[in-house]
Amino acid sequence: MIHALEGEQDLRQMGGLYKKIPFTYAVMWIGSLALAGIGVPGLFGFAGFYSKDVILQSAFAAGTWQGQLDYGLGVAAAFMTAFYSWRLLILAFHGRFRGPDPHTLDHAHESPLIMLVPLAVLAVGAVFAGFAFTDLFVGQGSAEHFWHGALLMLPEHPALANAEDVPLWVKLVPLAAGLAGIVLAVLFYGVWPRLPAAFAKGCGGLYRLVFNKYYFDEIYDFIFVKGSKALGRVLFQAGDTKLIDGLGPDGVAGLARLASVYSARLQTGYVYHYAFAVVVGLVLFLLWFGYHHAVGAAFLPLLHPSAG
Repeated sequence: MIHALEGEQDLRQMGGLYKKIPFTYAVMWIGSLALAGIGVPGLFGFAGFYSKDVILQSAFAAGTWQGQLDYGLGVAAAFMTAFYSWRLLILAFHGRFRGPDPHTLDHAHESPLIMLVPLAVLAVGAVFAGFAFTDLFVGQGSAEHFWHGALLMLPEHPALANAEDVPLWVKLVPLAAGLAGIVLAVLFYGVWPRLPAAFAKGCGGLYRLVFNKYYFDEIYDFIFVKGSKALGRVLFQAGDTKLIDGLGPDGVAGLARLASVYSARLQTGYVYHYAFAVVVGLVLFLLWFGYHHAVGAAFLPLLHPSAG
């Protein structure tokens, strides 16, 4: 779909593709039927039907409240999966083209074989893989031999074994949920396309919360992105600039520059200034020499009594 519309990825900018890419439309139908888990218990179903049902039936057969909760959540997920799968089918392939340039649809075409062949292989698997391999993967006795210890089911967890004995309604409810999701998507986006906008308006803040993905991106940006930048600024300004550079290269360079400024002030060019400095230095030297000589003479008897 994206390839046919020259890179367009916004589903709201698609529509009317089924005539332009019929093969892609057909395999999308197959994939959606498998994703929605459509099938008749005991007869035939798409691949998703077998994988979904064995999970939900095992959860119910566990006999615990956690298993019952998992079953209920799984049924809700089956409904939502079918709903958004048919929403995609209707918005992308049916109705009018909603892109900004109407000529984009005129240029739409099927993908090359390098893309279509894998789609065909996946479609065949979506139709027949569940029916052909379900007993091998999860059947009693054959599954243990097939997985050969790669997947281990302990004896105290017989949920998978008990899944085959659940009541019929447990098997039919997920199918009903999937069909309900398909019907609702057709009503919302095929029959009465104004319903989604009215429904969103009626939900108010709840719709905005879900539409904005629970503001996860904004929270992530505030905590991690902006938080990391703020921490980086603090470490750069206080740690790198003031501490490392301030006491290191910049500090040493500043000290040398300050010393050179004050040293330059001593170089006046007048001989009497230099003579005065020599006299001051001589006086300080004599004071230092006399002080140490006096201190040494006073403490020498204490250090060497025989000398006294």
